[in-house]
Amino acid sequence: MSRGGSMRGKGWGGVGAMAALIGVLALAVALLLPLAREHQAVEKVAETTQAAAETCKNPEQQTLRPSAADGPTIAEIKARTGAKRKLIVGVDQNSYRWGYRNPNNEDAVLEGFDIDLVHEIAGNILGDRDAVQFRAIPTNERINAIQKGEVDMVVRTMTINCTRIGQVAFSAPYFRTGQQVLAPKAAREITGFDKSLAGKKVCVAAGSIAQTALDANRQGATPLVVPNQLDCLVRLQLGEADAIITDGALAASQAAQDPTVELKGKAFTTEFYGVAMKLDANDLVSRVNQVLAQYRSGGWQASYTKWLSPTMGSDSAPYLPANPVYLRTS
Repeated sequence: MSRGGSMRGKGWGGVGAMAALIGVLALAVALLLPLAREHQAVEKVAETTQAAAETCKNPEQQTLRPSAADGPTIAEIKARTGAKRKLIVGVDQNSYRWGYRNPNNEDAVLEGFDIDLVHEIAGNILGDRDAVQFRAIPTNERINAIQKGEVDMVVRTMTINCTRIGQVAFSAPYFRTGQQVLAPKAAREITGFDKSLAGKKVCVAAGSIAQTALDANRQGATPLVVPNQLDCLVRLQLGEADAIITDGALAASQAAQDPTVELKGKAFTTEFYGVAMKLDANDLVSRVNQVLAQYRSGGWQASYTKWLSPTMGSDSAPYLPANPVYLRTS
């Protein structure tokens, strides 16, 4: 009996252990399966983004035709009630003459070239130019903010390129620019984006086109990567960087803020700013393009004259994109 009882005890112990093991395995599967699926989803997005970049030509033309029609995205925006009935827009609050808080204004409200465009879009969609909730977003968080639905759009000197059009949807271009070097006037040895940068510490914003350009051709320089473009100007002023690479339009504004720095050489790329939105927000993209088509006829020039002509000159022709082409169909 004792032997049989002992064997039964061992048998039940084995079954119990097996059951416990199965339970542990089931729990592991339950915990790991969502992670595996998430990983597969991330890989799929990465593959889609890479494919878009490899097959992309003229990314500024990969947008939808203008339309005044409402769709699900616009309907959702309009359905907001009370104080929340606003367009939520990611912007910069530190880019002089583009999106910044003017300390000379009583309320230090956001203003600038990009901010004018935001008000124009809000007026078209919600019938109130001031129905906007601005959210200050760092350079390296622009795409995340759109994909996570934290904002309806980003209007923040954001360059349209082949990688980004696989991550977010862009409007037609609203500004033409290019990458340039900004450095102290006293640094006469720096002549532009060339070998004169060898041995220099060059500051770029994380996730920016400038970072991509410098990674592709460092010109012998050492990159200094910071979260925000304005951080580069501060680093330059503190002597922690020798030069900055950024959009020429932004560089001109920064040079206006600090008379000890200047643009070095000519722009070495051609780029276009666009309004960025979620990939599936087709109705919103088309509506923004409708706004831009109307804005080109007068509002654009008035905003340029007010905000950018003091730093970029009275001739706006080099910065107004050609008539847009709408190649995207869905």
